[in-house]
Amino acid sequence: MHVVAFDFDGTLSDSEMTVLLGDREGVAGEMAEITERAMNDEISYAESLRKRAGLLEGLDEGLAEDAYGEVSLRPDAADVIERLRERGHHVAVLTGGFERGVERALEREGVEVDEIVANRLPVSGGRLTGTVEGPLIEGTKDEQLERLADERDVPLDRTVAVGDGANDLPMLEVAGLAIGYEPKPAVEPACDLVVGSMAELSDLLEDEGLLVPDVRNER
Repeated sequence: MHVVAFDFDGTLSDSEMTVLLGDREGVAGEMAEITERAMNDEISYAESLRKRAGLLEGLDEGLAEDAYGEVSLRPDAADVIERLRERGHHVAVLTGGFERGVERALEREGVEVDEIVANRLPVSGGRLTGTVEGPLIEGTKDEQLERLADERDVPLDRTVAVGDGANDLPMLEVAGLAIGYEPKPAVEPACDLVVGSMAELSDLLEDEGLLVPDVRNER
């Protein structure tokens, strides 16, 4: 068994949750700018997340739920997850994004992961408070990957991390196999391998022996 940890926004999904939420509050442009600065390691992820959450203060809970409903997985992402779990690997999503958006995207595709480690946007009186809480604000993804491996008695050299942005660097640097999904320039040096689609990722995981060849499709 391997522990396979995926980032979400920019990796399993091409949706940016904070931008979708920002659309409802009229601050999507500001959101995108802050996100880009964080992904390029220009400001800390914790600082960027708090800034983005602050812009959402007062957003109606129903509108937030509508935004989460727009979050979707990339083509073939559900298939990769299903095949990894069928082989007995422990599949986790480690994201500084928001748990509800991840859940909605997985539900739509009818696929499950073994664990979601994500943040949350608290609600009071039916509106977002403008704060954020969760394990991946100050906490880092290497800590979570190491925890997952330790709890399952899996050595770190049998872990896989897949990500694209600066907040993925800690887990990419400690994983046995670090895979960049269209990684940002500051992130690519930490990647052992790079892919540009979920179909490429599937092929790579087959080559690495984590998946048996998929006889259902000929690429």
